[in-house]
Amino acid sequence: MAPSASPRPGPDRRTVLRFTAGAAALLPLAALAGCSGGARDANTLRIAFQQFGSNTIKQEWIERAAQQFSAENPELVVELVPIVASENDYFTKNELLMSSPRTSPDLVYEDSFLLLSDVGAGYLQPITDLVEGWEHWDDIADASKLAVTGEDGEVYGVPITTDTRAIWYHREVFEQAGLPTDWQPTSWEDVLDAARAIKDSDVEATPFLMYAGTPQGEKASMQGFEMLLYGTADGTGLYDEDAGKWIVGSQGFIDSLGFLSTIVEEELTLSLGQLLDPNISEQVYTSLLPEAKLGMLIDGSWISQNWTESAGRPWPEWPDVVGLADMPTQDGGGTGTVTLAGGWGLSIPEHVTDREIAFRFLEMLVSTETLVDYAIADNHITVRADVAEQEAYLSYSPAVEYFTDLLETAYYRPALPAYPEVSSAIQEAMEAVLTGTIPEAAAAAYDATVRDIVGEENVQEAGR
Repeated sequence: MAPSASPRPGPDRRTVLRFTAGAAALLPLAALAGCSGGARDANTLRIAFQQFGSNTIKQEWIERAAQQFSAENPELVVELVPIVASENDYFTKNELLMSSPRTSPDLVYEDSFLLLSDVGAGYLQPITDLVEGWEHWDDIADASKLAVTGEDGEVYGVPITTDTRAIWYHREVFEQAGLPTDWQPTSWEDVLDAARAIKDSDVEATPFLMYAGTPQGEKASMQGFEMLLYGTADGTGLYDEDAGKWIVGSQGFIDSLGFLSTIVEEELTLSLGQLLDPNISEQVYTSLLPEAKLGMLIDGSWISQNWTESAGRPWPEWPDVVGLADMPTQDGGGTGTVTLAGGWGLSIPEHVTDREIAFRFLEMLVSTETLVDYAIADNHITVRADVAEQEAYLSYSPAVEYFTDLLETAYYRPALPAYPEVSSAIQEAMEAVLTGTIPEAAAAAYDATVRDIVGEENVQEAGR
């Protein structure tokens, strides 16, 4: 890694700052971990974030803010550290960086589902005192604030994005299979029947996709399994808030795995090798869906970012070709439909060089104007009332209003330190079913794992 503390020959300090702020340093983890010297340059602000596939939206958002920040603070260098990795690998590599004062970033981009686990591991520090005086804290939705609040009542992050999930379906595939192009299923069986109709037609398209298995990480749990579980007939989720206990022995859990088993056994989805490919989502967005090789998939509100004019695979026709349908509950009961909401934000690691400077840059990253631009580029739903009031945000996508409306009835993952481990157990159960284990056995293994994770005193049987 090029040293940041030593004087460099050539351009003067101000020129170097502009260059550093304007160009991301694609540093491999080994290079960062192997940086020599114990002390870090107090004038260098390092920010780590995930970069996956051809998507450089986060990098561009940070670069723009870094250029402005360096112009206003010529004595400071902003160093971008894109961690080029799949979701699971990003979390692991980011934690490895944060574990040492020598390699720790000063700001990190955190998924809300992992944040409290990182707090429990000692990687992040509370920033309650910093956010309380910040002008936009009250603009953030209460549910998003709760997701970044630890069990100690301290705030550990600034939420930026949220999201919801639905079924994206290809109207041309549906039409060729004799299905309605304005489609809204009312039960799981409706979804399966549509997939069967595609399979039985002359259309050369995989009928249906939901992410599953450990290589898919959290999107298997959230875009896949939990979109089923929270709509099951027995009405149980993962955690009983009133009792403060994790739920085991759930028929809904078995039924959700049963749905996955059905699409595999009836060959309504991709091959096992594709399902277990950690990079399959990029293939879905750049070829399978745009080229009418996929009938439908359960996915998040952000995916049309892959089809904008500046994206790697522009698809300007998508608003006319792709339909959106709410995910139905198992039998149409309850609220009738299901969605899960999550989100990402920025946190300050325990080993930050200067927390006040880090927060000053964070404020610039999350200014109203900057977040409007980021939401449009990233195709996400904002958690901020001031951003949501902007006309540019309200009109940036044909789907933004649809996905924003889904937030009213969205379920949220348990914001608890144990959730990441529980989520991994869900992925293992899904993968077991993909490879031939019956749902009942996979569910029993999940129950045993959850008991090991949280302790017998912190679980309860469903229905009790």
